[in-house]
Amino acid sequence: MKNHRLSIPDDEHRVLQFRPRTSPKDSLKGSPVGAPPVRLQQLPPDHNDLSRYERESDATNDDFRHRMMTNLAALAFTVALTVIGFWLATSIADMRKTQDCVLMGRRDCANIPTP
Repeated sequence: MKNHRLSIPDDEHRVLQFRPRTSPKDSLKGSPVGAPPVRLQQLPPDHNDLSRYERESDATNDDFRHRMMTNLAALAFTVALTVIGFWLATSIADMRKTQDCVLMGRRDCANIPTP
């Protein structure tokens, strides 16, 4: 079988210049090859703070009771999922054990509970 190799002309290859990362002050915005680098605009200090996302201290109207009931409902749902998962895993294991017994040709595979 012949070895099929793709021939790529040399004019399709390009070497990209590696620029290491710098601090945010010195970071450069991507620019076309050959164009002078463009500096990123720095935001004024008043735009960098997070005060616009803070709640006012006198307007905190947290509904503690509603939040706790929601947390309790989420906990109950998680516990129910865990219990159902455990029950499902044990019942599948018991069925697998019974099925293996039957497939081996045994006759006493039924699980008889003792009083």
